[in-house]
Amino acid sequence: MEDTNNILSVLDGYLSDNEDSVSKQLASDFRHRRVEKGLTREQIAERSGVAISNIVRFEQKGLISLKNLIGLAMALGYTAEIKNIFAQPKYSTMEELTQIRKNKGKTKAYRK
Repeated sequence: MEDTNNILSVLDGYLSDNEDSVSKQLASDFRHRRVEKGLTREQIAERSGVAISNIVRFEQKGLISLKNLIGLAMALGYTAEIKNIFAQPKYSTMEELTQIRKNKGKTKAYRK
């Protein structure tokens, strides 16, 4: 029975993704990486140029501007990861893959 609960909790994490849960997971992961490197909020603020108050708000509530998120990622050595977040196309159906291939090289999207 316990294994079933663990599996369901894992599945629930995938099924209930929304902006809030993703931002809170990012914040939690950031805090873990910061602590693993032995960096205080003050030290990461100095390295990144992000105000301590913004770091606190991010770690506690998951709220941060894109510019500040990039600064924090770079300060922890995640420049390539943040730079390449949209580098590869993602698809979940063959129709999406066909559409991606059809639109490769286009610079604008048009309504059908």
